[in-house]
Amino acid sequence: MAGQIASAHSLKSLPEGLKSALVRSISGRCDFSDAGIALYTSDASNYRQVPHGVVFPKSIDDVVAAVSVCREYSVPVLMRGGGTSQNGQTVNNAIIIDCSQHLNRVLSIDVDAKTALVEPGIVCDALKAEAEEHGLTWGPDPATHSRCTLGGMIGNNSCGPHSMLAGKTVENVIELEVLTPTGERFWVGPTSEIELEAIIAGNDQRADIYRNLKALRDEYADLIRQKYPDIKRRVSGYNLDQLLPENGFNVARALVGSEGTCVSILQAKLNLIDNPEYKQLIVLGFDDIFIAGDSVPEIMPFSPIAMEGLDWAIVGGLIDRQLRLNEVALLPDGKAWLLVELADNNTETLARRCREFQTAMEGSARVKSVLPVNDPAMVKDFWTIREQGASATSMSLRPEDPDPIVGWEDTAVDPLQLGDYLREFSALVKRYGYTTSLYGHFGDGCIHARITFDTRTEAGVKKFRAFSREIAETVVRFGGSLSGEHGDGQAKAEFLPIMFGDELITAFDRFKAAWDPELRMNPRKVVNPYRVDENLRLGPDYQPAPVNTTLKFHEDIGGFSRTTERCIGMGKCRAATGAMCPSYQATGEERYSTRGRAHLLHELIRGELIKEGFSNKDIADSLEHCLSCKACKSECPTQVDIASYKSEFMAKHYQQNKRPYHHYFLAHIGTLLPRAAKYSGPANFFQKGVFGSAVRKFLDIHPQKDLPAISKEPFTTAVAKESTSTDDHFYYIGDQSQPTVVLWADTVNNHYRPHLLHSAIAIAKTCGYSIAVAKSHFCCGRPLYEYGYLDQAKQQLQQILDNFQDNLPESAPVIVLEPSCLSVFKDELLRMYPDDDRATDLSSRATTVTAWLSTLDTLPVTPFKHGILHLHCHDKAITTGASDRQWMNQCFKKVTEPESGCCGMAGTFGIKNKTHHIGQKLFNRALAPAIQAATDDTIVVSNGFSCAEAIRDNTTQKALHPLEVIEQCLIKKPRQTKRGSD
Repeated sequence: MAGQIASAHSLKSLPEGLKSALVRSISGRCDFSDAGIALYTSDASNYRQVPHGVVFPKSIDDVVAAVSVCREYSVPVLMRGGGTSQNGQTVNNAIIIDCSQHLNRVLSIDVDAKTALVEPGIVCDALKAEAEEHGLTWGPDPATHSRCTLGGMIGNNSCGPHSMLAGKTVENVIELEVLTPTGERFWVGPTSEIELEAIIAGNDQRADIYRNLKALRDEYADLIRQKYPDIKRRVSGYNLDQLLPENGFNVARALVGSEGTCVSILQAKLNLIDNPEYKQLIVLGFDDIFIAGDSVPEIMPFSPIAMEGLDWAIVGGLIDRQLRLNEVALLPDGKAWLLVELADNNTETLARRCREFQTAMEGSARVKSVLPVNDPAMVKDFWTIREQGASATSMSLRPEDPDPIVGWEDTAVDPLQLGDYLREFSALVKRYGYTTSLYGHFGDGCIHARITFDTRTEAGVKKFRAFSREIAETVVRFGGSLSGEHGDGQAKAEFLPIMFGDELITAFDRFKAAWDPELRMNPRKVVNPYRVDENLRLGPDYQPAPVNTTLKFHEDIGGFSRTTERCIGMGKCRAATGAMCPSYQATGEERYSTRGRAHLLHELIRGELIKEGFSNKDIADSLEHCLSCKACKSECPTQVDIASYKSEFMAKHYQQNKRPYHHYFLAHIGTLLPRAAKYSGPANFFQKGVFGSAVRKFLDIHPQKDLPAISKEPFTTAVAKESTSTDDHFYYIGDQSQPTVVLWADTVNNHYRPHLLHSAIAIAKTCGYSIAVAKSHFCCGRPLYEYGYLDQAKQQLQQILDNFQDNLPESAPVIVLEPSCLSVFKDELLRMYPDDDRATDLSSRATTVTAWLSTLDTLPVTPFKHGILHLHCHDKAITTGASDRQWMNQCFKKVTEPESGCCGMAGTFGIKNKTHHIGQKLFNRALAPAIQAATDDTIVVSNGFSCAEAIRDNTTQKALHPLEVIEQCLIKKPRQTKRGSD
């Protein structure tokens, strides 16, 4: 099947016929559209380069064919995995071959030999998960382990916290199947002298390559032994040391860390290790990070499998930004910390070693505090701080201050010299007037540092360049490596002569030429490199124009333009687990990831590739596939908030483009549903049979989706009859001498599930409260945001502030049942009215029933047996669901929560023809199997209307709202609710 091609890209320099030749040659997809190319202009580094196009191979043969076409047209090639490189390796003016979408399988695991055969696009965690089923694991685990690919790890010679146990990637590669730029395909690995002579005796390209490599080895062997630093974390430069006789002329390991500059990796045979059965994390506190570095020699004799450093600059930055406060509160006393992990396959042995270690550390003059961590959840929290803390503090709080960025992120020295090196490093940073955070792999002497380089002015770039040379010289003086983990790319390669000398740089040139004589593979990275100050993403030439917006992005001084700089490319949104990003998890496409959308919007602001601005239809498509689940707002380390950006984009997009007709109906359900409810009988009738099919077609709703029936009597109608008293604005139920709670009668529950609002009243009355319900109809306007009707949404919020908030009973909390409505009050309301005290007051009053009950010290009476809990994605994102989770754990003897993210319905997302298939895939990944496997006495609980609809549509179960469970627990003995019953 021929590959698919998007609209033509505007670059004129591509050879005529290249695009059509690529499309014809592969079964996968090619993308030369402006938006498709914009997705790949940057990675997690400071650099930006515009690729020529992107190929998504479906097979290894596709890779071979694509490289062949590029050779025919003399176009450079860049193999790319997760795109999380921090030194610019995965951006270039080339055809990018993205292996992550399809070439992502573990082909086999040999348990006895402890090896795995993998494709280059397999994600690190996916390999680890399959290996761990056999008691094995893949050792290297960078902080990006949930999304970095093995091809990328091999390209960069990646490491991670547990390289103390397993070594770098290079020590764990056995053999590689490689494709040369000229089309030769063969396996490489360790080579005996006899095998080497036999290969060289041939007359093919492989023989030529090996002949050149042998000559290179023989000429430079002594210099390699002399100049290569004897430290565990030497990642800089080509691994010419692996060609030495004492290392078995290991061509596979010589290619590890070559950053795609020599060959394309088609398959890899990897070494697996025994997975330590028992682990113990012990956190040490210190007065400062330098003393933490000094303590490394004291800790090493205890053979930790990980030793991670963390300084106050990161923790203080999190506190200043009010991020990860619960995790930060767990840290023991100190201003710097080491996370030390010990492991063993015997619990008693591990316990003894931990006691000995703890005693030694408590007796150390350097150590301020010692905290053994036994709770697995706490262990996860500590690692979260370490893995995400630096990224979370990557935006400066003051507009006049440069952002702390990568660039000299991973220098490495002998860990026994670490304290002294940190002092010199910090002194150099201070002398240049920068500030930094210091963290990293202290057990291996690898230091990460986010430094406040100014790359946006000519003077700042000049200083950045001078600092880069000085820090390179400092590292070499300590016998270290410019890169201890992330490779050279563009950030370090210019300074490799300082580390290796000119003769070995010539050897690097010859190594690349042996494989890539025409210099087509990821050109000017490592060899003949770009300067450190070229191709800067946010350089002096970047001058974004201001953008007027309806929503206020008040967290970023500089508004929307500044907001589009939040994504630093770390790609946590590409993880297969967690709540972020569901559309990427379902499709595997970068354009449907949080990072992809953020990069598209950034390129829109730049205006170089995306020339149509907010009228661009490819960006509209990307955002239409966003579920607006808000997971990125909380899970993205840099708090990229795509749901809000989507609303703003859609508002501007449809000022310039005609809207689909179904937008008018689906977006305005808050005003249309009350009108339809006046004629609920006919309205429900026309949703069935032939009429229903016509309605679904008219509204572009998937034919398998049944619309919910409108209640015969809205909740507010019943309240008007049942109220015990009224005033000008509210109906009251109950004794008004008692304290009052206000119940928000949202549109959906008012007309579809009025019984839930009645349950809320019953619970409040049981707790000794009177209940106030607004006489007038108000709607938060949630669907309006999804479709970009921001002016109407603002008008509805204005009505709420003027006619609802202004008349609230004093100090009364506002109970909101629907999580998506509550998120409007917690999020969009404050974006619309950031300076209005009424908005702040209403936002603070709005709460869930369970959060309100928790303030009353109320407890349930009798628990149910088994429950499956699914919380609305907005509850998870803005963390309002914690009390629901807590209460369900009190109401049930056992509760499971199978789905960490969105159920796939997400308002109208799951019912629309365009996105229904994604919603179904998301529902079926965890929630559906859990419900289908449940026993008859299991009760499904969900607090979102759209979630309950998804469960109703796809299972025989009806989900109860937490209110219904609590009502029975507080008021009467719980009835046994069987699956499939009401």
